[in-house]
Amino acid sequence: MPPSNDHIRAVTEAYLARHPDERDSLALLFAALAGADTPTSRKTFPAHVTCSAILINGERHVLHIAHKASGKLLAPGGHNEPADQHLRDAALRELHEEAGIPPSAVVPLAGREDIPLDIDVHAIDANPSKNEPAHHHVDFRWAFHLGAEHAVTLQEEEVDGYQWRPFATAASPNVRAKLAQLT
Repeated sequence: MPPSNDHIRAVTEAYLARHPDERDSLALLFAALAGADTPTSRKTFPAHVTCSAILINGERHVLHIAHKASGKLLAPGGHNEPADQHLRDAALRELHEEAGIPPSAVVPLAGREDIPLDIDVHAIDANPSKNEPAHHHVDFRWAFHLGAEHAVTLQEEEVDGYQWRPFATAASPNVRAKLAQLT
């Protein structure tokens, strides 16, 4: 069963308790939660929930993967699947699928076990081949430490390569700012 609206709302409110100034930027998420469609379904428009894994290694670098579809270096992540009971589960599944790193090799960032590091809303272009209009992803970005040394094994169908980037060069400005606050 996908994450419930109550779960999504509770995670969002816990996040906003730390970042109250971001409430207005999540208006599309609250609209999706109030709608009749499942907010985690990739067919919910104009916005739906996605999840990403911000993976930090022992050198304080963040894993970025090159997504074939976009050509961009981003954190491992994507759409929720029906078996993802919690938002964090989706991030861990995507990390395992795209980078070959199993949930057993990572540890949630202390103090953020149940709260994402960031929630980002970004525009996605229309994709006529998938019959998708332009829409938005509300991406819940969960932070993890690589607890045990584990090789990155890429999912070749979706991923071209990877990089470990220092916090200061993380692809997302919001993630960069929040990582800079970590002690």
